[in-house]
Amino acid sequence: MKTGWEHFEHQADIGIRGYGRTMSEAFEQAAMALTAVITPPGGVATHDAVVVRCEAPDRELLLADWLNAVLCEMSALHMFFSGFEVAIEGNKLTATLRGEPVNQHHHQPAVEVKGASYHHLKVAEDEAGGWMAQCVVDV
Repeated sequence: MKTGWEHFEHQADIGIRGYGRTMSEAFEQAAMALTAVITPPGGVATHDAVVVRCEAPDRELLLADWLNAVLCEMSALHMFFSGFEVAIEGNKLTATLRGEPVNQHHHQPAVEVKGASYHHLKVAEDEAGGWMAQCVVDV
């Protein structure tokens, strides 16, 4: 069963993909891939915690809402996150984001992500019972 995250090519934008044993874990890994578009997640400490809640009519829209909520918190709080604990019940998500304030010198952000799009938006369980969550983010 595959776990972790990756990026995939998509014209001028960047595709992100998270894998996990559960849908929640795949969402966590997709958020890690989102952070990795901007800065290496390994360089982001997990000192501070923020709670996020989302609700959407289906799991694909929940993924897009989740990633946009992470981006919103990054922007509003001027923080980067590298720790994600996601709980999903039906079409409701509650998560704790762990990170630290942005330090331009230390983090050296590569690009600004504008938002998660609906391009290649997919949340699916594979035949082995693992989960994949993906979309394209606008940069």
